[in-house]
Amino acid sequence: MSQEDSKSVFYFEDIPQITATEDLPVQNMGETAVPNELALEEPKNQQSVSPYGSLKKKYKKRYSTLPHSFEKLTLNRNNSQDKVTRMQQEILTLSAELQSQKEVVKLLHKALETMQQEKQASSTFLATETETARLILLQEKVREVAHIRRHIELLKEEKLKLEQELCLKDSHIEELKQHVQMLMEKNNAKQEVILKLSEQVFNYDDSNNSRNPCRVTLKSQQEEIEHLKDDIGAYKLQNRFLNSELYQVTKLWRSTAEQERNLIMKCAYMEARNCRTESKYLTTLRRLQESVTGVEKRIIEDVLRDSANDDAKEHGLSLNPVREYDEYGFKTVPDYEIDDLKLLAKIQALEIKSSNVLNNEMTERTIKAKWKNMPELVPSDELKTLIRYGIPVEYRREVWKWIVSHRLQNVRHQNHYAELLKKCKTTQHPASKQIELDLHRTLTSNKHFASPSSEFVQKLRRVLLAFSWKNPTIGYCQGLNRLAAIALLVLEEEETAFWCLYTIVEILMPPDYYSKTLTASQVDQRVFKDLLSEKMPRLMAHVEQHNVDISMVTFNWFLAVFVESLVTDILLRVWDAFLYEGTKVLFRYALAIFKYHEEEILKLHDNLEIYQYLRFFTKTVTDGRKLMSIAFNDMNPLRMRQLRNRRAAHLEKLKAELHELEKIQEEFEKSQEQLKDKDLDAGVSEDEDEV
Repeated sequence: MSQEDSKSVFYFEDIPQITATEDLPVQNMGETAVPNELALEEPKNQQSVSPYGSLKKKYKKRYSTLPHSFEKLTLNRNNSQDKVTRMQQEILTLSAELQSQKEVVKLLHKALETMQQEKQASSTFLATETETARLILLQEKVREVAHIRRHIELLKEEKLKLEQELCLKDSHIEELKQHVQMLMEKNNAKQEVILKLSEQVFNYDDSNNSRNPCRVTLKSQQEEIEHLKDDIGAYKLQNRFLNSELYQVTKLWRSTAEQERNLIMKCAYMEARNCRTESKYLTTLRRLQESVTGVEKRIIEDVLRDSANDDAKEHGLSLNPVREYDEYGFKTVPDYEIDDLKLLAKIQALEIKSSNVLNNEMTERTIKAKWKNMPELVPSDELKTLIRYGIPVEYRREVWKWIVSHRLQNVRHQNHYAELLKKCKTTQHPASKQIELDLHRTLTSNKHFASPSSEFVQKLRRVLLAFSWKNPTIGYCQGLNRLAAIALLVLEEEETAFWCLYTIVEILMPPDYYSKTLTASQVDQRVFKDLLSEKMPRLMAHVEQHNVDISMVTFNWFLAVFVESLVTDILLRVWDAFLYEGTKVLFRYALAIFKYHEEEILKLHDNLEIYQYLRFFTKTVTDGRKLMSIAFNDMNPLRMRQLRNRRAAHLEKLKAELHELEKIQEEFEKSQEQLKDKDLDAGVSEDEDEV
């Protein structure tokens, strides 16, 4: 046990023995240091703060022959002990850091071994020639999955037991603390008694000395001092015993807490591994289904159908790695009518769950700690970096409200939304019919918008009607319903969601983005094609070679800000950065999605196959960290000034093209009118001939 651990509130230094013929002895430097709160030191220029301060003054007054070197030695001793204590604390800190680094290395080694085993198993499976042997290998994998699930259940039970033991240990520590507090109170009471008795002794001696110095009995004083030393020795012994008990209890508590942390990390790792194993199992079955026929194919189809429908719940398994809904009410596995799409959705959900579990254990804790320790929201590079990583669910609502209010400092008016709602009740807007049609087609995979009578649907109707009166030029455009729905899910408050929609349409997006002609939206598609040609020339040449117009896919990305194109977790990360930084985030993530799947697209050599792949490939993006890294690192440089210049250039070209189209249309209409006139004249002359 270190010198620091051995200190306690019950430890006192020896009171020096005083004789008539010798000086006060200097205390041995090897003794244990007294804690600062009970040390018998005399503060400079202050009154005495402990019972023994008055004793020390009495000694100084009576024995003026004490050498001045005593105080200097005591001061030097305290300084050296403080230095030793600080060095020991640094050693303990460095040891703890070294131990944590060793544990991280061990976990990485275990992960590497696991990946090597999986690689070896995949190689064995691919090396197997007969289908029967492959089925046997798959059955072994199924048994391994079941074994892993049972092992996770056992770990959870062990964790519960450890938590119960930890509660018992905590209660025992509380009892010991109460006992220590009681002993401290007894010790203080005894110190007060000793102080009173000592003052009585000194007063008695002083009075006797003033009356008759010959009556001073050194023997009685020495006996009293011996008694006091015995009491102090007993207190010291008791203090050391309590210190050892507290040290053992603290050590046990720390080891239990460390074991609990290790079990939590191990459980998370096993859960992620289970998700990956099940995902690979389903993928392997799907590939095997394409290569077999007959009875084996029907068996595999039944297994895949059961897996897609989560039949494991019916067999009493409590471990279900994929939840039905996420934090915002979106279905994690959408209800597709086609079995293959259901299976792909299940595989995707497992991959996302595995990635999220590992990120939560490694990175999310650090990011959440930074958000928690942030004093206030102020625009800065650090805040921009944190927002790019994704705002945690518990902080997203407040951060979005701050971003919207920050962008609407000189625009937002009090009670303006209430006035717009009154206008909606008194006057019907021309766009109200189209709004009613789109309400029931908004976010159909979200439980909050599933019922026409739900509260969110009513809020969405009021927000869209109010915006149609706020901006009569736009009124309503398809796509605004999805923007408003996402704002409602995150912000919850109806008026704040309205102002969020206003911020997107009026401030973040260029003018005429949601107008009837969608001019700015068309311009952005041309700018995106230019950027795609610069960042990924091979991919752009490939799609042009097969006559694929990527704007047929990407137009809806920009118009609806990726709503219903990306999975919810990644979608909201895109929205976090989009609200804070602006439209350049849309270009970054659109480029990153194509970069994410560039090699897969280059393998396709048929126009129809490419279109079918581009229709669903955004839903296969499962690693949000990787996509974010590509968007904000690999796509550099991409500045807002560059986008504005390209938008202006393409806008001029588009306006010229539209002007030419208008001329062609006018000429066509004139020619059609002339043809009609000729037909009418011809009809009249024929009638005259008949007459």
